[in-house]
Amino acid sequence: MRGAQAVYSACVEVRRAFDDITSRARGRFERRDWRGMQADAVERLEVTPRLVALAVEQLGSLMGRRRADPAFWRAIHGAYAALLKEDPDPQLAQTFFNSVSRRLLGTVGLAEDIDFFTSAPDPEGGDPDRDMLHRYPWNGDVAALLDRMLADLDLAATFRDREGDIKRVAALMSKHLSAQGGPPPLAVEMLRPLFVRNKGAYMVGRFCLPAGYRPLVLPLVHPPAGVGLDTALLDEDLVSIVFSFARSYFHVASERHGELIRFLRSILPLKPVTELYIAIGHNKHGKTEMYRSLRRHMDNSDDAFVTAAGSRGMVMLVFTLPSYDIVFKIIRDRFDRPKTSTRNLVMERYRLVFKHDRVGRLVDAQEFTRLRLPRRRFGRELLVDLLQNAARTVHLEGDDVVIDHVYLERRMIPLNIFVRREEEAAARAAVVDYGNAIRELAAANIFPGDFLLKNFGVTRHGRVVFYDYDELCLVTDCRFRRMPPPRYPEEELDPEPWFAVKENDIFPEEFRRFIGLPADLANLFERHHSDLFTVAFWRDQQERHRRGELMDFFPYPRDAASASWG
Repeated sequence: MRGAQAVYSACVEVRRAFDDITSRARGRFERRDWRGMQADAVERLEVTPRLVALAVEQLGSLMGRRRADPAFWRAIHGAYAALLKEDPDPQLAQTFFNSVSRRLLGTVGLAEDIDFFTSAPDPEGGDPDRDMLHRYPWNGDVAALLDRMLADLDLAATFRDREGDIKRVAALMSKHLSAQGGPPPLAVEMLRPLFVRNKGAYMVGRFCLPAGYRPLVLPLVHPPAGVGLDTALLDEDLVSIVFSFARSYFHVASERHGELIRFLRSILPLKPVTELYIAIGHNKHGKTEMYRSLRRHMDNSDDAFVTAAGSRGMVMLVFTLPSYDIVFKIIRDRFDRPKTSTRNLVMERYRLVFKHDRVGRLVDAQEFTRLRLPRRRFGRELLVDLLQNAARTVHLEGDDVVIDHVYLERRMIPLNIFVRREEEAAARAAVVDYGNAIRELAAANIFPGDFLLKNFGVTRHGRVVFYDYDELCLVTDCRFRRMPPPRYPEEELDPEPWFAVKENDIFPEEFRRFIGLPADLANLFERHHSDLFTVAFWRDQQERHRRGELMDFFPYPRDAASASWG
């Protein structure tokens, strides 16, 4: 059928553009072309929605009046499904079809007879094809194993101290394996594609054990002196953080991303499949998997949506399903004082975060439109709140609640709640990491705008991340100032400032007032991060960004690592 073939041809074109950009990443790493890598990351984020929109426009013109005919799309659906039998990534092709059909039909919710809702079957076999893997039988000689892995990687760049790196990382791996006990591995399997992000690259693999798999991830760095094997990540939690939902997306050159996902699931069984697809850049399909997961969960649960835990937001209404670890965030019709932002500005800041390097400290939000949820699953108080305060976005249609625009994010414990209810050691660690989060955001040219604890959350790994974007901006757009001293004592008591304040003026010494920590935790924060209260810290960050410096970010502990990325 011509309609199905036209949609599939557009899908192939979009995928080709995505793969062309992705395939540059290895060369960028080999040449230390960090600016080029940064540009590719932004271009790839933009190319898919741009080409999808173009495909929708062209297909709409081709189909004429039938573009909005559900019967026509049902026929296309069947013919399109037949075309996917030989497709290397049928899951991604299904998502493309859904994107096109939903836009042309104006679908609200799920069109079960048109949308591909049930996931496409995986290609035959439970593991990636052998041509995607290097398999190394285990003989106990870890140094020889690493030497062969690096030879098979065949990088077009010189290692700075290949033998020294192998010796150091082999000792680390041997110590870890010895501490784990149990039978030795049967083999080690490494994916051939290199996972590249920012200034780092990762060899991703697994130990094949009699009882299953364990992860083996080898980070590579490339400072001016040459490529280095930085360390070995052998713990599932550490590898999970590398693939965190708060980090930017990997560039992985492969024609069969579904097989990559199956491999990653074998070493990260607790990581939702939606986050794995998003981690390798397929955020559109990640959203599809997120929606499928939500629907499956709702079909097998009966609890009601409720307002999310934490302080009530002045810009967003946030609710959740207690049994499901996702929050739904809707922009209010009107913002509580003293907020002066606008709906468009809030959406613009979410788009900024989407394209920016999130360095593990900014939550990745998935944007949904025309989401339909059953009315019976909403508590009365929440539903009244949504209809009163987000009437531009939320409305009722029969037995359903329809949400025209909403962000979905992983649910976390708000930091202000975490430090009150957790044991002292965990609370103290979170307070120190809260400062680390602010520091790393600044190094990525992000100023949170609002330092209140309620705007930060704690992940299941204990990492502090920022998730309230309505006042977020670039560090380089701020004007950091010292507060002028009062001319006489009474001025300090005046509720209004005694000096002129412009829109982007920031007074770091004021941050102490907004943190709101108990005295002991405030003192702990001061000991570790007192420079965050100084103008000098923030102006130094500005100067580094204006010089074009790209700073290093390591999503793993550096205890055994070898050198700066440079």
